[in-house]
Amino acid sequence: MTILTFTLILLLGAYLAGLAGSLTGLGGGVVIIPLLTLFFHVDIRYAIGAALVASIATSSGSASAYVKEGITNIRLGMFLEIATTAGAVMGAILAIYTPVNIVAILFGVTLIFSAAMTLRKKHEGALAEGSKLSYLLKLNSSYPAKDGVVDYKLKNIGGGFSIMTLAGMLSGLLGIGSGALKVLAMDSAMRVPFRVSTTTSNFMVGVTAAASAVVYLQRGYIDPGIAFPVIIGVLAGAFTGSKLLMKIDVKWLKIIFSFAITAIALNMIYNGFNHKF
Repeated sequence: MTILTFTLILLLGAYLAGLAGSLTGLGGGVVIIPLLTLFFHVDIRYAIGAALVASIATSSGSASAYVKEGITNIRLGMFLEIATTAGAVMGAILAIYTPVNIVAILFGVTLIFSAAMTLRKKHEGALAEGSKLSYLLKLNSSYPAKDGVVDYKLKNIGGGFSIMTLAGMLSGLLGIGSGALKVLAMDSAMRVPFRVSTTTSNFMVGVTAAASAVVYLQRGYIDPGIAFPVIIGVLAGAFTGSKLLMKIDVKWLKIIFSFAITAIALNMIYNGFNHKF
């Protein structure tokens, strides 16, 4: 295969990954890493490096729109970034010394968890009374809705902070945004309304990925020849997905995509156990 052919196929694959990731909320990394490792046989560390750089680009583009609409809880995001950034650096360092087959198995397990999280029932309610720590740190806020501004309070700040550390560690180790785990920490543990938790998670993904990417860059695992087409393709796919999201019902697409991701995850776990990476 020539370099031009490889680049064009990678560009198309990254576009489809960005489109599917945007429509289902799973992000492009969950598709682009299996695409690079299973189909192009790229070393998983280079695939993770490319996915991290793509995460920075897509998060920067989409997060700005939600911040402008006033849905994102910036103060909460900045507070939780302390946990995710520290975890991301630890995860990225850990990834350097972890055998690639173990990374592949962990990646597969995380994919299955993310797919299951996509299909779970969403929590949209807003708490009227928060914990003492939420008032002390001024993390309670409000967001615009169809019927007016909705005020919400938060609880279990310590639990959410702990889960965020784990989410950051997985992000640095596996090169994905760990959006599913971040939403779980905010939605289930801290009772942040789903709309706020997804947009705040999106806001945080870029910062977390940047912390991990520094370690990968220092180790030489970010190859411009792989990363550049991935960034362009995922960005274009995510942009198209954001336009289509308002016009189509993605319920069945999420179900089909979740099963497809689970099949890919099982393939990665199988190859990981058989040392095929």
